Amino acid sequence: VQLVESGGGSVQAGGSLGLSCAHSGYISSRHCMGWFRQAPGKAREGIAGIRRDGDEYYADSVKGRFTISQDNAKNTIYLQMSSLTPDDTAMYYCAADSCPDSGDPEWSYWGQGTQVTVS
Repeated sequence: VQLVESGGGSVQAGGSLGLSCAHSGYISSRHCMGWFRQAPGKAREGIAGIRRDGDEYYADSVKGRFTISQDNAKNTIYLQMSSLTPDDTAMYYCAADSCPDSGDPEWSYWGQGTQVTVS
């Protein structure tokens, strides 16, 4: 399984940015995809997730500003970010795994990350 993020960059506070994550290889017939971020000196934070059936999850820190979506035909998930602040500056990663019946996925598969800088 390979995950490749794209779309990062620099943006001014208040602006918007979109990220993509293309995945190849078989994950699961019932897979979960997620977006995480890690800022320097901070712990990795799970910010959004989506199940193949479309159920979504958002961390409180991004709820109402970020939107996760997927195109199963293209094996791609997206993260549309708006109202960005300097606190959103981080390396953003996508991750994938099969969805458990309960609890969080183990997130076995990770992309290489894409940098988002908000100034």
